[in-house]
Amino acid sequence: ALWGVSQESLSRTIFPLGNLHKKEIYEMATEKGFVELVNKSESYEICFIPDNDYRGFLKRRLPNLEEEVKNGDFVLEDGTVIGKHEGYPFYTIGQRKGLGISVGYPIFVTAIDKANNRVVLGTQHQLARNAMKVSQLNLSKYDSIIGRNIETITKVRYNDDGTPALIYQENDSIFVNFHEPVFAIAPGQAAVFYEGDDVLGGGWIMEAFNQN
Repeated sequence: ALWGVSQESLSRTIFPLGNLHKKEIYEMATEKGFVELVNKSESYEICFIPDNDYRGFLKRRLPNLEEEVKNGDFVLEDGTVIGKHEGYPFYTIGQRKGLGISVGYPIFVTAIDKANNRVVLGTQHQLARNAMKVSQLNLSKYDSIIGRNIETITKVRYNDDGTPALIYQENDSIFVNFHEPVFAIAPGQAAVFYEGDDVLGGGWIMEAFNQN
C-alpha cells in the first residue's frame, strides 16, 4: 500500500503508467487486442488464499491452533453468554454468516476479545462506531500534524468510498472522529487519510469506539 511507503522511497519511485486511470489502461489494452486480460475478474480477497478459505489456511499452517482456542464464548454486548464458538481467530468484525447461532434477529460479530477468547455479537446498529485510534502513522503530505485538526476523507477497508472525519495526532497515534457512523471497523486493518486527491497518510487501526 502506497500510504506505508516512506517519502525517501517515493522520491525515487517511477510509476510507468503515470497519471493514467485504470479505465484508460483497459481501453488501451482492448485496442491492442488484450481482451482476455481486460475481461479477467479481479481478486478482492487475500491474494495468497485463492479459495478464500482463511479458516482452512490457519488450520493448515497452525495445526494446534484450533485445539488451543476452541470452545470460547459467544457473548452479547452486555456480556450475556449465548453459545460456544470454534475459536476467535476464525471470525471477523462484521461477520454474519457461518456463526452457527440464532437469536431470532440478524446478528453480527461486533468485537473480538482475544484475551478471553470471546466473540462479541450484536445488531447491525451495534456495529457502528464514530471514532478510532490509529498507530504506526506514516505521513505522506506533512512532517507532522501535531497541534492541528484536519478534515479528511478516511477509508478503513479496500473499496471503501471513505467517510468525512476530523483527525488529530497525539504522539505517534492518530485519533479519528467520524462525522457519521462507520460500520465494521476492524482493528488490525489499515486506515488511509485523504485530503482532496492527496494521500495524507495512514496507519494501522488499533481500536474503534463510540464517543459523545
